[in-house]
Amino acid sequence: MAFLMSETHNQEKNLRRARMADAVNMPKDVVLGVPIVTMLGQIELHIENYGGLLEYTDVLIRIRTKAGQIKVTGEGMQIDFFTNDEMKVSGRIKSIEYPPLS
Repeated sequence: MAFLMSETHNQEKNLRRARMADAVNMPKDVVLGVPIVTMLGQIELHIENYGGLLEYTDVLIRIRTKAGQIKVTGEGMQIDFFTNDEMKVSGRIKSIEYPPLS
């Protein structure tokens, strides 16, 4: 029961933050601290606002974000480039798992 109440509280808090971002014309990714994930079909993935690389193989990439861990699975994956806040992955991307909403 406590977990559900906490989860609901966090969702309400994020909703308030999103509304605040809209009201003051601030980007939601900045206010909420969430990553921006863009895909080009199943062959390219671009991630902004990530916190670090946790694991990297040609079949699994795990990425730390403020919202939790993102897990990317596929075949022949490689990191084409990365900076302190963005990364581009290419290969055959099969799935992306996001952290549970909080």
